[in-house]
Amino acid sequence: MDIKNFTIRKLHEGLMKKEFSAVEVARTFFDVIEKEDKKYGAYLRLTKDAAFAVAEHVDHRIADGEEMGLLAGVPFAMKDVILMNGEIVSAGSQILSKYCASFDATVISRLRKEGAIPLGYTNCDEFAMGSSTENSSYQLTRNPHDLSRVPGGSSGGSAVAVAGGLAAFSLGSDTGGSIRQPAGFCGVVGLKPTYGAVSRFGLIPMSSSLDQIGPFANTVEDAGIVFQAIAGKDPFDATSAEHNWSNVMDFDVACLKGLTIGIPKEYFGEGIEEAVRQELDFAREKFEKFGLKFKEVSLPHTEFGVACYYIVMPAEVSANLARYDGIRYSRIAENCDQLREIYFEQRGRGFGKEVKRRILLGTFVLSHGYYDAYYAQAQKVRRLIARDFEHVFHPSSDGGVDVLFTPVSPTLPFKTGEKTNDPLQMYLADAFTIPTSLAGLPALSVPVRKYVVGSGKLPVGFQLIGPRFSEQKLLSLGRAYEDSFNQL
Repeated sequence: MDIKNFTIRKLHEGLMKKEFSAVEVARTFFDVIEKEDKKYGAYLRLTKDAAFAVAEHVDHRIADGEEMGLLAGVPFAMKDVILMNGEIVSAGSQILSKYCASFDATVISRLRKEGAIPLGYTNCDEFAMGSSTENSSYQLTRNPHDLSRVPGGSSGGSAVAVAGGLAAFSLGSDTGGSIRQPAGFCGVVGLKPTYGAVSRFGLIPMSSSLDQIGPFANTVEDAGIVFQAIAGKDPFDATSAEHNWSNVMDFDVACLKGLTIGIPKEYFGEGIEEAVRQELDFAREKFEKFGLKFKEVSLPHTEFGVACYYIVMPAEVSANLARYDGIRYSRIAENCDQLREIYFEQRGRGFGKEVKRRILLGTFVLSHGYYDAYYAQAQKVRRLIARDFEHVFHPSSDGGVDVLFTPVSPTLPFKTGEKTNDPLQMYLADAFTIPTSLAGLPALSVPVRKYVVGSGKLPVGFQLIGPRFSEQKLLSLGRAYEDSFNQL
């Protein structure tokens, strides 16, 4: 029985029928990780004690005849920026290599309550800063579809864990595309929820006005199941929103008839590789076959998205990372007599090149004489980008579309090392995901075709973007696409 390729629903059914136990599920996945992860490099640390404790508790509850939710006994992985009590969480950085979390992130608390099994922490770009997972200070993570290529970033390890069958689902964080882009590169589903839909309490922050936790999964339904479990208002996060998610898994193909999907012309211009364009044409044709209309729209301020993001984000990075001074968290600085020496030694040794670059940039744009010229201007541009989306989604506008259809990335997964010496090219890898983040909107990355790992074919993802709190609509469209694909 190939448990590692089961969907969440199929795992649940097998557990309820007692075809296998939660402990057996956990043991199976750890065996697969031990065997397969040597070539992928998805995991940094495993949480075996916590996993088997949860699995045994789930088995006892099932034996007692208790009703269990869909996630009970389902194994998952966590990006190395999400706190779990008693575990080392390093954000892919040496500066936190000794930091042990003293509480659970809200998303972990909610998954614990559901009985999901935490397998371990996955590799990521240091402090989530990167688009390839090459900026981790620990190890290299490889794309399971082609080991010479990157898995995307910054949540590359979480995407690989799902794509390689090393977890049933995983959690990542998305600031400018860090769930959607690796999902597209690795051929899995990735959901960036509406900003505020999922609590950020217990997420090591990078850019607080942009960060959002979301799931990776093998199917759209699985992503929806996980999202429903972790979403909702949290008293520990003032930016979390009150919203009713009870219908997020409602799925009715008939309700999708007549929807209009917008094609932003700015997302289909120069710079898209021909292989990506062809795959998107294939996906569009499939949508058209079950009655969906497409309409070209314009998001005129899209061209300023990357420039705006790389002012707003570094400014917040410089503020958020100021806390890592060798005093409040784990210290790696040694033989320092003065406080100033501790600061310089700790931050000089502990942070990698990309993190230092963004701290310096952020400090500059917030400095006296430059704040108004850069940061204040970027916030105005951010508002214009958000208004573009509001306009195309407004029913009385000349846009008047329900959802937008775009590429996730302009390119196929690129070779390891191909862009590491060209930061600008690396930044442009997120050109199609950044505007959505700046506007705080939900977006779903879905693979155009489901290629088997090892087939030698590289996956391409398409992105569905909707208005705030439209996750149910995005998930329904994604599921309709998957169902149509599965019928071929």
